[in-house]
Amino acid sequence: MSPNSQLSVERPFRVAILGSGNISTDLMYKVLREQTLQLAVMAGIDAGSEGLRRAAALGVHTTADGIDGLFQLDELPELVFDATSARAHLAHAPRLAEAQIASVDLTPAAIGPMVIPAVNGDEHRSAMELNLVSCAAQATVPLVAAVGRAAQHLRYAETVSTVASASVGPGTRQNIDEFTHKTRKALETVGGAEQAKAIVVLNPADPPPCMRNTVYAEVDGLDEDLLAVEIERMVQRVQAYVPGYRVRGPVLNGRKVTLFNEVEGAGDFLPKYAGNLDIITAAAVRMARQRVTAGTEARV
Repeated sequence: MSPNSQLSVERPFRVAILGSGNISTDLMYKVLREQTLQLAVMAGIDAGSEGLRRAAALGVHTTADGIDGLFQLDELPELVFDATSARAHLAHAPRLAEAQIASVDLTPAAIGPMVIPAVNGDEHRSAMELNLVSCAAQATVPLVAAVGRAAQHLRYAETVSTVASASVGPGTRQNIDEFTHKTRKALETVGGAEQAKAIVVLNPADPPPCMRNTVYAEVDGLDEDLLAVEIERMVQRVQAYVPGYRVRGPVLNGRKVTLFNEVEGAGDFLPKYAGNLDIITAAAVRMARQRVTAGTEARV
């Protein structure tokens, strides 16, 4: 019997975090705040990392043996958040799948279906492997999807995401082309654009600015009244897990629609200007919560 089939309404959903870096640590605080989840372990590979130190101080079981340490637990988790690296997740994924442990992937590995909670989270909440794409996709795909729902045809979407240079680590810098490619694909596959383009700009300004996104769309058959409704509805859906998600617009010019978005983080561990990182950790917890809901509904 798989861990997910054993889920009981009377107890929290057992989860684990793979990785002990900044994203993992921010994710930990969000998981600990979520009453439907129980953090069974944070598994890293650096015994001296701040993430493992903070987790231990909060009473969370820790291991520096990575995924091997996770599998040494007396009771395995039902879901794992993988915030390591794409290469590491490619090795982790088959082991988790064999153990029938669900996985939420915060790396660029892109094995499972692309998921943006506000757009298609309900559709994929029971999947065993979820791919959160990128921070830029988490912020912009909801707005592209909202525009598409108010138009007969969403011909083209282009997004420009500007993030504080201080919030972008070496791993992201090395894979910036891969992130923008995956964001473009998500704008088409999940957002519904016939064609799309994604641009990411690193801003070295001091003090560091919050994440800002500009969304351009070209449409046919736009219903302007419906557009306002769809944008407001989508913003509310994202704000349910990212309160600092704000939108201005739309600005209309013929068949062109422009929206302006700002994402301020919750400041759990990462600074508030790092909304680009906060939105993906918040999305990860949101998908775990939706999985709990799916399991509960299946038993009703």
